Amino acid sequence: MSFVKGVTDSESSLNLTLEDGVIGDQEKRARKIEKMILAVLFANVEGNILIERFHGVPAEERLHWRSFLVKLGADNLKGVKNEELLVACHKSVYIVYTVLGDVSIYVVGKDEYDELALSEVLFVITSAVKDVCGKPPSERLFLDKYGRICLCLDEIVWQVRRHEQGF
Repeated sequence: MSFVKGVTDSESSLNLTLEDGVIGDQEKRARKIEKMILAVLFANVEGNILIERFHGVPAEERLHWRSFLVKLGADNLKGVKNEELLVACHKSVYIVYTVLGDVSIYVVGKDEYDELALSEVLFVITSAVKDVCGKPPSERLFLDKYGRICLCLDEIVWQVRRHEQGF
């Protein structure tokens, strides 16, 4: 028996099967994307994390990534110009990072999010931070605009996921 007027039992089961298949594909794509952009971190000059967003990284691995990225920045970001991109690879994971004012920004990804794709994501993030702050931020300005920066960051990552899912 069908609950939708004008639809027979075979049509409604066909629709359910198609919808189940589409939903299953969407869930697979979402899981795949979560594993591609692994993290976005902002740190100050001393290496303190100001903002972090991990996607699909187990909690027990996050401390490792925090300390690794801060050490990577401490070793390589001295004397780097604003928005000059640096690239690293660690265990088949790509890291693109830069300095913007008094803030270091790290984007970590894998699979299709290689250094080229991550550099595009980082460009969008740095542009958004400059738009929110009006200039490359000092740590104080960054913290004053913290809420808007978090909102922009979440929107950017959500848009990247949404784009990859084909919505």
